[in-house]
Amino acid sequence: MLVKTILVFLGLMVLVALIGRALFPSALPRIMRKRAAPPVCAKCGRYLIGRKTCDCGNKAGEGKAK
Repeated sequence: MLVKTILVFLGLMVLVALIGRALFPSALPRIMRKRAAPPVCAKCGRYLIGRKTCDCGNKAGEGKAK
């Protein structure tokens, strides 16, 4: 009986999580969000792959894809 109660509780928690993601997609952590375009440097336009800054000195993520 206890195992059945635990499984029902976990199932309800999964259901609440799925509904929450459907209703409030902007509440997801940044890591889980899908990007519309790959990050590019705002100054030079090069793609940023796994770096915090570009070689030209501009910070990553400041620019948008052109």
